Order: sequence, then structure tokens, then C-alpha cells
Amino acid sequence: MLKTGSFRLLQYCVFIVLLIAATGCSQVVSNAKKAFSEDLAATILSFDDPETIGKAVPSYLILVSSMIKGDPENAGLLKTGAQLYSAYAGSFTDSPESKLALSRRAFDYGSRAMCLRNENLCDAALQPFSEYREHLASVDIEQVDFLFVFATSWAGLIEANSADWNAVADLPRVRVALERVLELDEGISNGNAHLYLAVLDSLLPPALGGKPELAKQHFERAIELSHGSNLMARVLYAEKYARLLFDRELHDRLLEEVLAADVGEGDEVLANTLAKQKAAELLADGDDYF
Repeated sequence: MLKTGSFRLLQYCVFIVLLIAATGCSQVVSNAKKAFSEDLAATILSFDDPETIGKAVPSYLILVSSMIKGDPENAGLLKTGAQLYSAYAGSFTDSPESKLALSRRAFDYGSRAMCLRNENLCDAALQPFSEYREHLASVDIEQVDFLFVFATSWAGLIEANSADWNAVADLPRVRVALERVLELDEGISNGNAHLYLAVLDSLLPPALGGKPELAKQHFERAIELSHGSNLMARVLYAEKYARLLFDRELHDRLLEEVLAADVGEGDEVLANTLAKQKAAELLADGDDYF
């Protein structure tokens, strides 16, 4: 028997096919594709079984890509495609080659969506840094979701391609984009803009130029903004900050809080389920690390 979420997706597929066959209105079809992709993303993010999602999502990624190919200037569809590809690359593939390929596609979609919403940021990676930074100021509150997806998909690509120093050199561009996101909407994505900046600030120990105390502020603000419901914030706080400073007490307390917490509801469920799995792994090898 099909689960409710799967049946709804099937209904949408039939709905889109019928619309295409019955009408010649491209805007109706475009809106239907966007609605389908958004419901697909919401269904995936609210699923509490990562194993099933890991097996099922690849076919939907291809489906979303096929819709984008047929409607390449649909900014909303491109944004959702970037989110889905980024999420899958970050959580469900162990192959470095696959992670890099998926992250490249996510960034391609995120960049194209941003360009469609704000032409100042077309070819952002090729702009002189000072010019790029000035163009970020032109992003307004109605475009902030697109800027967040653009910046985070870029961060994912850099992580997947971390052996390439030319890619790593783009991290300052990601940082200033996320800082602009915070200026516009600090609480976007359940505090995750702060979370990305926290990870950037904890990449290196203080002796090598890292900024762990600034990272700590971002981690704690992400937790505060989500009212504690963003469990991945606590997991990364433990992994990236507490381990960096060899603070075993903080490390274990954060992870035990995650294990004791509920996974929440809506688009928090999948991320929080993954966070609980990661917390258990980090606690299990704590003796070896510390």
C-alpha cells in the first residue's frame, strides 16, 4: 500500500500530465511544476526514516531535473532543485565523486535561481570580490530565500571539492552572502544561516586563525532562534567546537540533549532524525577522540 506522502506525489504527477495534455498555458504548467517540487521537498524533509529517503530520493532528483530542463527559467523550481540536491549530497552519499557531482548540480541550480531573481548576481563567482559584495546589498527581503540557497549550495560544493584550493578560496564569498542573509532575516531556515557561519568559524583552531569563540556565538544563536528544535545545531556545536577545544563536558552534554529530544514535526523531522543518529555516533567514539 502506498503511504500518504507517496500517494500525494503520484497524484501530483498525474495532475501535471493531465494539465500538459489538456492545456496550452505554459504558466499553469510552470506553476504546477513548482507546486509539485515544493511538496516533494516538504514530504522528504518531514520523513522520519532516512534509509527509505536515501533509497527513494535519487529517482525524484532525476524527475526534478527533467522538469527544470523543460522549464529552465522557473526560479522556484531551480531553488527547490538546489535544496534537494544539496541535502542528498550532504547526507546520503558516501562516494566523493557522487557528492561532488551532486553538489555541482545543486550550485548550478542555486546560481541560476539567484540570477533570475537578481541579475546583479549572475556569474557571481566570476565577479571581482568588491563588486560582488556591493551587489549583495541589492538583495532584498523577497529574495533572501534564494540568496540563502545560493550561499549554502556554494558551501556544499566547496566542502565536496575541498582538495581544490581554488574552490576553498571562494569561502569568503560564501561568508559575506550568509552575512547578508542574516541582515535580512536572521531566523531563516530555523537558524541555519548562523549554523553555516558557525561551521566556517570553527574550521581551524585559534592558533591557525580560526575563530571558535565567534563560532560559539553563532551555534548558540542558532539554537536560540530555533527554540532548541534545531538538533543539528547542537550536534555540530559538539563536533566542530567542543572537539576543536577538547571540551569533553560540553561535547557530551550537547549530544545527550539531542538524544533525549523529540524529532519535532514538519520540515524538522528528517534533519533531526539524522542529527540523533550522528549524536549517537559521536558519543560512541568520544573515548577514542578525547
